[in-house]
Amino acid sequence: MDRIRGILLMGLLFTLVLGGCASGRARPLPGAFYTGQAAGYAGPIRLSVQIEGNRILDILILDHEDDPAVGGAAMEALREAVLAANGTDIDGVSGATESSRGFLAAVDEALHKALLP
Repeated sequence: MDRIRGILLMGLLFTLVLGGCASGRARPLPGAFYTGQAAGYAGPIRLSVQIEGNRILDILILDHEDDPAVGGAAMEALREAVLAANGTDIDGVSGATESSRGFLAAVDEALHKALLP
């Protein structure tokens, strides 16, 4: 009986180990937020990206020092574009190049954190 129990236990452990290693990388927690930060035009841009499965659900702009009329407006447009594209492979906003680069880099950093093994 102990031998059968041992064999079953070894099989269970083998299955758990292989199942845990099969994906190759961690999966984001459902609906979890991940923060990212990068340099904008006038200072750091901090944001939080909500991810579920392979979808970007939301982006919250936590803090930035860029001009609200230029950089701030660009970030809102970029937020909508990233959500629609479900990624950062989009064009920046003309006239707000550094704000665009910083925003997209901050999103990329948050996504990288979410997908770390």
